Amino acid sequence: MTIATAVHQPLIDRLWPAAERPLVRQAILVVLGSLLMWASAKAQVPMWPVPMTMQSFVVLVIGMGYGSRLGAATVGFYLLEGALGLPVFAGTPEKGIGLTYMMGPTGGYLLGFVLAAATVGWLAERGWDRNLPLAVTAMIIGTILLFVPGVAWLAVLIGFSKAIAAGLTPFLLASIVKLALAAAVMPLAWRAIEARESRR
Repeated sequence: MTIATAVHQPLIDRLWPAAERPLVRQAILVVLGSLLMWASAKAQVPMWPVPMTMQSFVVLVIGMGYGSRLGAATVGFYLLEGALGLPVFAGTPEKGIGLTYMMGPTGGYLLGFVLAAATVGWLAERGWDRNLPLAVTAMIIGTILLFVPGVAWLAVLIGFSKAIAAGLTPFLLASIVKLALAAAVMPLAWRAIEARESRR
């Protein structure tokens, strides 16, 4: 499988084309995306063996839908909100806020959010969001990039075997579900847009 070099338009640019004031548009999209991440961090879905949030799903969809730069900027803005003390992360303010929380057990996953969003966005700009097999592959790559720094940082704090047991294994099933859902959303969205445009 080869990565196409041609740059494609991200989904958001088709839904909301850049107008005369692109900076205003980008600011609105960044704020809306960060609010969606905030909401997804707080909402829990019952699942075995642990409840899941929809945050990694939202990270992957924002990255793929916004493209690499805007996707990474949106996640970065969300992290900035958290660093400034807003209770935007899962478990806040109960488990702490600000930089103290970000240096805790989940800090590596927060870094992984940026890597995942930027990478799946870059792949989307190469057309990987247009069909299901490539979208699934992109989401797998994004999910791996989310977990690697998360588990690595957790391993620094509690040891590698405990990090795998606490920071990876319980979340595998939920991650597969969210990965599959995110991968299906993008090609379906493109088909809906193309069908609508063909009727014009």
